Amino acid sequence: MSRTFSFEFFPPKTPEGQEKLRITRDVLAQLKPKFFSVTFGAGGSTRDRTLETVLEIQQSGFDAAPHLSCVGSSPDNIRAILQQYKDNGIHHLVALRGDLPSGMGSEIGSFRYANELVEFIRKETGDWFNIEIAAYPEYHPQAKSPADDLDNFVRKAKAGANSAITQYFYNADAYFRFVAAAQARGVTIPIVPGIMPITNTTQLLRFSDACGAEVPRWIRLKLASFGDDMASIRAFGLDVVTGLCQHLLEQGAPGLHFYTLNQAVATRTIWERLGL
Repeated sequence: MSRTFSFEFFPPKTPEGQEKLRITRDVLAQLKPKFFSVTFGAGGSTRDRTLETVLEIQQSGFDAAPHLSCVGSSPDNIRAILQQYKDNGIHHLVALRGDLPSGMGSEIGSFRYANELVEFIRKETGDWFNIEIAAYPEYHPQAKSPADDLDNFVRKAKAGANSAITQYFYNADAYFRFVAAAQARGVTIPIVPGIMPITNTTQLLRFSDACGAEVPRWIRLKLASFGDDMASIRAFGLDVVTGLCQHLLEQGAPGLHFYTLNQAVATRTIWERLGL
């Protein structure tokens, strides 16, 4: 089985951010990932920045996979974005429900769930796109129950997805149990673990509280004990995340997807430690 390694970026907001991302991309490109994914926020300007970032990655000779979220969008709107990506030779997408933009209230739009978006992409474009979907080993924060969350994932997978990328986690058991449960329901696509390097305590806890990813108590306490000692935080983070990746790969995970936060050093160091 060939394993898939990939890196995620967010579209930079400033010229300095763009320059920094180019440097990060050039460093990580040397590791020859299968693709770079680029996140996507609600609203016009972020969409434009996602497209610009994706096109720049494509032009540098790598496969770029833009995120596409459907909440608050109309079929015409999604159709136009798909056409834009097709016109630019992009064959890879990460299809998501996305968060309802603030101030929109209950205006969900035509698409309520990601499986509806996956079905729409397949209906409109056939096999043009390789479609990634999201998976939540520790369950989506808005899911009614673990069973309901698994149902949603199975629907998305069977709607025509090629593979899945998980939310990041630090508890490997949660991942393996989720994969086993999905496979028992007939899901055959690869479910690639999402990996978040640990480099900054405050940032990690803020992200994790927002997205429902659990930072185990022993990791929280250890990070807290380092205070502002960034070197110790980074060293500890590298040990923890490298160990997690090693365990995942040894137990048969089909690859790794790194949430880089537009930084190269931690991801590259973990990669080198894993001997990839």
